[in-house]
Amino acid sequence: MRIRTDGDYAYRRDAIERAADFYDCNKTKAVVSACDDVPKFVQAIRQVLERDDLTLEQRREIAETLSTRAVTFTVETEITVTTD
Repeated sequence: MRIRTDGDYAYRRDAIERAADFYDCNKTKAVVSACDDVPKFVQAIRQVLERDDLTLEQRREIAETLSTRAVTFTVETEITVTTD
């Protein structure tokens, strides 16, 4: 597999190099590691945002803090009123 890093895609080289620095490995292993980790991180964040012991404001702050250029988390609430 080849990843274009020329022209408009130059930002990819920086992202891959940051991942390699973070994982302290070569670029190929860094890309694979990031691809393995991201779905796990997203699932963990979803679990945190669904916790009952957090306020709505806390959930929204966590969602905003953990959102990235590629993944955005939002918190919505549903209010139901039933009358007799």
